[in-house]
Amino acid sequence: MDTSAAVGADEIRVRVRRLNLDAASFRQLWTKHGGDGAAVRAEVLEIVGRRGKMHNPVTGSGGMLLGVVEEVGPQSRLGLVAGDEVATLVSLTLTPLVIEDALRDWDGCSEQVPCDGYAILFGRSVAAKLPGDLAPELALAVFDVCGAPALTARVVADCLARRPGRAPSVAVVGGAGKSGALSLVAARAAGAARTVGVVPVESERTLLAEAGLADEVALADARDPVALARAVTAALGGPADVTVVCVDVPGCEHGAILATADGGTVVFFSMATSFAAAALGAEGLAADVSMLVGNGFVPGHAEQALGLLRSDKGVRSLFEARLRAD
Repeated sequence: MDTSAAVGADEIRVRVRRLNLDAASFRQLWTKHGGDGAAVRAEVLEIVGRRGKMHNPVTGSGGMLLGVVEEVGPQSRLGLVAGDEVATLVSLTLTPLVIEDALRDWDGCSEQVPCDGYAILFGRSVAAKLPGDLAPELALAVFDVCGAPALTARVVADCLARRPGRAPSVAVVGGAGKSGALSLVAARAAGAARTVGVVPVESERTLLAEAGLADEVALADARDPVALARAVTAALGGPADVTVVCVDVPGCEHGAILATADGGTVVFFSMATSFAAAALGAEGLAADVSMLVGNGFVPGHAEQALGLLRSDKGVRSLFEARLRAD
């Protein structure tokens, strides 16, 4: 990508202070390098230097950034002015980026990356001003996944509109992660009858149960289709009307389809998803389900996610615990 610092008529240059790598991208890099943070840092630098953006060639995903507006083109319609602290709500795979500090303050061991450099936002980019009542790191973590709860709420509302008086059941695979936790809260707020969060390990089951974000918490490896379907069915008394996939590992498509009732909806909000596997898997399993790709943008998604964080002590405590762990 063109990484020139000069801004076009409708562009904005942002002084970058922090990157938030997409969970699937960070996991892939971490696994590839066996937990060697220095090697992860070196590869991120190599990707950005070679491609002019943070675009993981394996996962196809990037993340988002936090920074301060430096210059605004005269025809920009983003409503920002120089000095605004902002988080971008578009993928780093679409954002020209230059890193100027060699990521010297990042150990390569977490998704959040202290950084000094600049990025260019286009006329159709989306960015949000940082809220004054939240730590920047916390706001960035919320903005990173704000599309998931917004889309979950929309799907639940659509189910209620189609079937008045029959609230849907919702399963969130990866319920203890950032996008999963917010999706559980959003589903409940939108009117879901029952919710289940599915997690892979006992520690996450304890974390999610203590946060009180789901009616049930089930333990299952989402890569095992039969185990996932059984766990969801046991928790809800039948397959879910809506299944939201928020995991950062591949191979969860068939389990999500099996866990969903005929006529139900599967939302794939993970860049680790193989959409070919999902489509062919539904066909091979003779599953009458609708499948949605979570594209990360729903109008009003940032404020909706911040509202959920502010109003639900459980989800806020879970986010803060994950930030401390990082």
